[in-house]
Amino acid sequence: MNTLDQQEQFLSVIEQNKGIIYKIANSFNKDEDDRKDLVQEITLQLWRAYPGYNQQSKLTTWMYRVALNVAITFYRKDKKKKELITPISGAMIEFIGEEVPIDNQSELRLLQQFINELKELDRALMLLYLEEKSQREMSEILGLSETNIGTKINRIKEKLKQRFSKVKY
Repeated sequence: MNTLDQQEQFLSVIEQNKGIIYKIANSFNKDEDDRKDLVQEITLQLWRAYPGYNQQSKLTTWMYRVALNVAITFYRKDKKKKELITPISGAMIEFIGEEVPIDNQSELRLLQQFINELKELDRALMLLYLEEKSQREMSEILGLSETNIGTKINRIKEKLKQRFSKVKY
């Protein structure tokens, strides 16, 4: 495949799956300029890695893996300076919009806050969980065993339940 064909194919893949890139960028950065920088960095790293994509996993699984690795690295570099936003803030709030009762909105904000406080890997895992990815897909994306994924999800859910039980409404 010549370079022009590869570029066109890559641009098509990015256009069809740009939601993955934006969800991850929104999950790891609150600041608009930083999100744009992260989107660019993810796209660049996907371009660099694209020739090595071997089709052993689904294209979207591969994209999630690259994008999450870039986002976590990006976050770690700017950890001291940046405030984070959670995976559900953009997608969930836009989805449910004004129809959410006040009580649910406050619960959603608390959930966002609690997810923000998770470690990077756990936050990435919650992003995939909220995206309703299977344990197998999460395993491929994060490079963990399916058993480890299940265990981590259960522990995170338990931790979140405990945090909610301490909150008085």
